[in-house]
Amino acid sequence: MVDCQASLVQHWATSRPYRHTHFPWSCLVASDTSQAAVAAPPLIEVRSIDWVPDEERHGRLWHQAPLWFLGNFQYFTIPIGFIGPGLGLSLGWTAVAGILGIIIGTLFMAFHASQGPTLGLPQMIQSRAQFGYRGVIIPLFATLFTYLAFNVADQVLLGDGLNSAFGLNANLVAVIAALAAALLAIFGHDWVHKAFRALLYVSLPLMAILTIGVITGHGGGAPSSHHYGFNTVGFMAELAAAAAYNITYAPYVSDYSRYLPASTKPRAVIASVFFGASGSAVWLIVLGAWLAIRLGATDGLAGLVTAGNNVIPHLGQVVALLSTLALVATMGMNAYGGMLTILTGVDSIRPIKPRRTARVVTIIVLTVVWFVIGKSITAGAVDTVFSALTLMLYLLVPWTASNLMDFFVVRRGHYAITELFRPRGLYGSWGWRGLTSYAIGILVEIPFMVLPQLGHWSYTGPLAKALGGVDIAWLAGLVVTGIAYWLFSRSIDVTAEHNAEVASDRALDDALHAGEATA
Repeated sequence: MVDCQASLVQHWATSRPYRHTHFPWSCLVASDTSQAAVAAPPLIEVRSIDWVPDEERHGRLWHQAPLWFLGNFQYFTIPIGFIGPGLGLSLGWTAVAGILGIIIGTLFMAFHASQGPTLGLPQMIQSRAQFGYRGVIIPLFATLFTYLAFNVADQVLLGDGLNSAFGLNANLVAVIAALAAALLAIFGHDWVHKAFRALLYVSLPLMAILTIGVITGHGGGAPSSHHYGFNTVGFMAELAAAAAYNITYAPYVSDYSRYLPASTKPRAVIASVFFGASGSAVWLIVLGAWLAIRLGATDGLAGLVTAGNNVIPHLGQVVALLSTLALVATMGMNAYGGMLTILTGVDSIRPIKPRRTARVVTIIVLTVVWFVIGKSITAGAVDTVFSALTLMLYLLVPWTASNLMDFFVVRRGHYAITELFRPRGLYGSWGWRGLTSYAIGILVEIPFMVLPQLGHWSYTGPLAKALGGVDIAWLAGLVVTGIAYWLFSRSIDVTAEHNAEVASDRALDDALHAGEATA
């Protein structure tokens, strides 16, 4: 078998743009010995940042909705409903802001999901078309921060929640959660889907019973002595947090749709992901607002226990435990996405063959990093959630605007896949269009930013102050970045890209047939 690492290094040293015949494309279609040709998926996933051929597209469309439903059907979602009431927003207005935010954020997330079946690539590899082979490292930093921030916040939430609800040792909880999440990420794509579906089937009916009990007045609680109503700052804070919640899935939503057949209709993928991810998020955000206002809960897990036990004895404890398991599974999903991000970054500096060993080692390192950071966090659970979501939103909005504008408006889903793996190929090493648009987006956001308390430091931009502390930075960044990228992309040579796409498809097809002949 060809030594892919040596072949890649030799190729990078001698390559010229648009030359396809000398590239060892078999390295993209057989990433780990001959297992790519095996019909049944392996116990531990073989693929990472490489292209998934049609022959290995064993994913099913109906798996998408339960995956993303459970992805939000867990403990992290509930404290988002605390944000509005914490700023004086009523239950009704918190629900309105949360629903609008989720709709906005999930639309962007769902459109990214449709890229997976079209290209068969992880999301951030595709981003090389906008930012360049090496330039993609810039948004990769923002994406990696997202994964780490989520798992750090998850760890804090789990420790605080299980300690408050059951008196469990927070340190022991953090260790067990980290190990379980890492193990799930190591087994990979298929096992994440399976774990999420299993947890959903058990937790959905129990959470439904709890919610019906709350609606019918059996969940306890009483009218609050605090005055709640409408205020713009609270409404926009709740809206931004809810929008951020699902926008932050955007960098890796297509990682879990890339095993779907290429013939899968984009509208079907978008609809499946949208209704799955938005349904559970809206449900638990509204429930969280109720827990905060009617029960005076400051911890979502403790609030679930109280409300559930009021409906049926011990129901709250069971639902709370299932919610924590779902959150641990989501940490595994984040670890998997973080692994793909790091390997993409390494490959952008020095080409690698992404074997399973690299996947496992990367996941272990990521786990240690988020565990150590999480243990150093002293902020309360709600503050941790709000701070993490705010920062993630600022960093990811310019990326998502550039990526979606490129995919749906500029290139309309047409890419030369082999060129995404060439540092001096069609898309270049540094994509000035994407990088400039991203920088413009961040700069536009700064005057509108309302950064939460980080230690002893916080920041409110001059335009945000003029608006009374209302945060619209992410909206400004979204609009301006998208327009900037569209204007910069008017100079793209579509004809040259079409020719490269045809040559790319031919090269991949030839490599697949060559691999079958030597298997």
